[in-house]
Amino acid sequence: MKRHPPLRDLMTALPDICAAPPDDAPIRYLCQRPDFGQRDFVDRLNLTVEQGIPGERWLRHPWLRLPDGRPDPAIQVSILPARVCDLIWQPGDAAPHPGDPIVADLDTGLDNLPTGSLIGAGSAVLQVSPVFNTACVKWRVRYGEDAFRWINMEDHPRLRLRGILCAVIRDGVVTMADRLKVLRRGDGPGSDIAKAG
Repeated sequence: MKRHPPLRDLMTALPDICAAPPDDAPIRYLCQRPDFGQRDFVDRLNLTVEQGIPGERWLRHPWLRLPDGRPDPAIQVSILPARVCDLIWQPGDAAPHPGDPIVADLDTGLDNLPTGSLIGAGSAVLQVSPVFNTACVKWRVRYGEDAFRWINMEDHPRLRLRGILCAVIRDGVVTMADRLKVLRRGDGPGSDIAKAG
């Protein structure tokens, strides 16, 4: 079944999404993407400073690179709010899982997790990057035009409905039994958000 949630349902869900826990967030899915269109649901993920998620496509096919051509560590790991995931995708849907390595019941909004915030993911530590996840064309195709527009509507970028992008700053392992812990909230201003297409 292919579900394209209408805008009215997405807007109605906003208060619930914004009420997600600001910390101590349970993990819903851990997902590894060996290549384009591939999804492996796993019980644990290795997270490393050098490779991001070993076996993931970030090293080979990053959509954002540093000036010297290396993969940008700011996009090593993405975290999608579970309440958003539940709106646009359910197991058994014809459309694939969004592919975010971590889906957790977490408020990923800018007010809760400013740029530079540190998140404990199991024994690993992630740092929230300034790169803003606008949702790509694949999101539009898979989940519909309304779901795409909803991410970037006026005042919605601060909510970071498409989740956050992070760099791994300490190697470690995150498992389904772990909860995401806010170790420190950053002080990066919202104006630092850089939209990535």
